[in-house]
Amino acid sequence: MKSKYFLTVVLFFLIQSIHAQNTYQWAIAIHGGAGQAPKNLSPEKIKLYEASLNEALSIGSALLRDGASAVDVVQMVVEYLENCPLFNAGKGAVKNIDGIHELDAAIMDGKTLKAGAVAGLRHIKNPIKLARLVMDSTQHVFLIGEGAEQFAKAMKLDFVDNTYFSTSERDIELEQIKLKQRESNPTGTVGCVVRDSKGNLAAATSTGGMSGKRWGRVGDVPVIGAGTYANNNTVAVSGTGHGEYWIRRVVAFDISALVEYCGLSLQSAAEKVIWDKISPMGGSGGGIIAVDKDCNVSIVFNTSLMHRGWAKSSGERYVGVLK
Repeated sequence: MKSKYFLTVVLFFLIQSIHAQNTYQWAIAIHGGAGQAPKNLSPEKIKLYEASLNEALSIGSALLRDGASAVDVVQMVVEYLENCPLFNAGKGAVKNIDGIHELDAAIMDGKTLKAGAVAGLRHIKNPIKLARLVMDSTQHVFLIGEGAEQFAKAMKLDFVDNTYFSTSERDIELEQIKLKQRESNPTGTVGCVVRDSKGNLAAATSTGGMSGKRWGRVGDVPVIGAGTYANNNTVAVSGTGHGEYWIRRVVAFDISALVEYCGLSLQSAAEKVIWDKISPMGGSGGGIIAVDKDCNVSIVFNTSLMHRGWAKSSGERYVGVLK
């Protein structure tokens, strides 16, 4: 009888130990956009990208070690990437055909399934901050243009002149597009997905959209379920690529659905969507980062380049640019 009681106690504490180990684990993945590698991409430029990705990972990892929530971490990491002129989000965003920056962003909390999204911003320094406020401080999910900026003013967010977002590289890019020397490709979008130490998931994405875009074009980034999605039962996903395809395939939600309804692993679900659904449509220009409820990380892209990185509480860490 004593032996049976002893085994029961041992089993109880073993289960509690396994649960605790799983609970306190965390994982983070980031991206700075995907596309075809430029012919003039130098080793020095690659090192600059890698340094920025490493800094973003360090910011997120430090917050997660301190017990920060997933939704706070994705916001802070994306804010850093928006402030880095290397990427197509915030400072360094591309211009539309009229030479104006129009920015989009979204954030989603996998614990509550609440989300906030903004599009067509011209004067908000950090669009991801406004997306978070839409999620937390309104009954809405998606605000655009002048209305979104009126809300931002009421919330006392930082406003900047539209020229703040400009860089010489983006000026040259737009001129080349106008002269038909270059295709208008959506590259450089930034994103972050996290599974925190309490098991909560979150995703955030921010972009300047497609260089040379017209008519108020909006891509997948602020469309919940297309470029951004998080659900504690399954996965958190942030996408980058040709948004029209991502919207039509509802990429981020599709990955979650394949995990939840079909029992696929995160990696299998991501590969199925990118390789079997996006690529055949001609959407060979992007990828996703994702993390699931068990701290598995997946990064899948069908391009020759994707600025990416990930880290885990176990100490594993990686950054890369080329395939």
